[in-house]
Amino acid sequence: MKNVLTMILAGGRGERLDPLTAQRAKPAVPFGGKYRIIDFTLSNCINSGLRRMIVLIQYKSHSLDQHIRRGWNIFSPELGEYVTSLPPQQRINQDWYKGTADAVYQNWFIVEDERLDYLLVLAGDHVYKMNYKAMYSFLQQKQADVVVGTIGYPIKDASNFGVVAVDGNAQITRFDEKPRVPFPLPHDPSRALCSMGIYLFRTAALQKYLTADATRETTHDFGRDILPDMIGNLRVFAYTFRDESHKAFTYWRDVGTIDAYWEANMDLVSVDPLFNLYDQYWPIRTYQGQHPPAKFVFAEEVAGGRLGVAVDSIVCGGCILSGGRVQNSVLSPNVRVNERAEVHESILMENVVIGAGSRIRRAIIDKDVTIPPKTTIGYDLDVDRRHFTVTDSGIVVISKGMKIGTY
Repeated sequence: MKNVLTMILAGGRGERLDPLTAQRAKPAVPFGGKYRIIDFTLSNCINSGLRRMIVLIQYKSHSLDQHIRRGWNIFSPELGEYVTSLPPQQRINQDWYKGTADAVYQNWFIVEDERLDYLLVLAGDHVYKMNYKAMYSFLQQKQADVVVGTIGYPIKDASNFGVVAVDGNAQITRFDEKPRVPFPLPHDPSRALCSMGIYLFRTAALQKYLTADATRETTHDFGRDILPDMIGNLRVFAYTFRDESHKAFTYWRDVGTIDAYWEANMDLVSVDPLFNLYDQYWPIRTYQGQHPPAKFVFAEEVAGGRLGVAVDSIVCGGCILSGGRVQNSVLSPNVRVNERAEVHESILMENVVIGAGSRIRRAIIDKDVTIPPKTTIGYDLDVDRRHFTVTDSGIVVISKGMKIGTY
């Protein structure tokens, strides 16, 4: 994989994840306790043998840039290895990135400087495990100019993605970006073949399409503009996703909505999660803060007494359960749950404090929020809607650093 340069698109606003993305880019949103969403793509790269990665950042990128510098400064530049976050350079014009293809085009000077034969373009906001080396081998086998990572997806949700049609040799014959009426797989009308936003190009084949697109009035998007132009002119193939989790169910999540984000986190605390964070064969790396061990205190289980306990939950370092009970929840570092407080089916991010006697259910509480004593959240959604964001399915979201009064 030494002749592959990787560009990770991480500049999106992630508006459907608001308010979690009100102060950060979507790839920087915490996930699974101690991770950020981008850690899964970066870990896939490391585990696949990729050592040259450019993360293209733009929207509210401070925390994302900081996370990459702190947690991914693990390479030797002297050996030509790096993970670098790169904001818009405006080297070509005065515009910010106008689309996924434009983001790569504006940074084509890096491709020219590196003089590598292949460019791998990835999205930085999906949760999955994938060996990109197998995709590279597939390109060589098919003598392809372009390979698109694809996955079979329920057709009712396929309109959120690019939908692909292939011939019997896996060569792509049609690519529709977010079609209103997706076309199904020939052998399974309940599913469609969807693009994962993973593209492997021969750099020599890609350059002229990016250059031509830059001169036209388009959306400057790979799915809408570049790939449809390539089909019929180049050898464009679909690579079927192979999940490195090695489970019966293939796991790939675009946690692009609050409900999808909550559901993906809740899956992690099940007895046999579909996505396994404890797989030593395919480790997920991240920034490791200097946090003390998690602590559970008070063992008085009597009427009205205190019991610091967590069951079916993820609890990160620095957490203190001081007489509170946590169940089916994800706790990021430095969370405190005070006496007689109860937390169920919730996600508590870094530095959250749950006051004594509070009751929290089906909530996402962002960083640096203190819940006053005897506060109830998630039990009366009509009341919650007056103060917080509440999804249609009843997930309550409290914004980062929000000041909360007792009610």
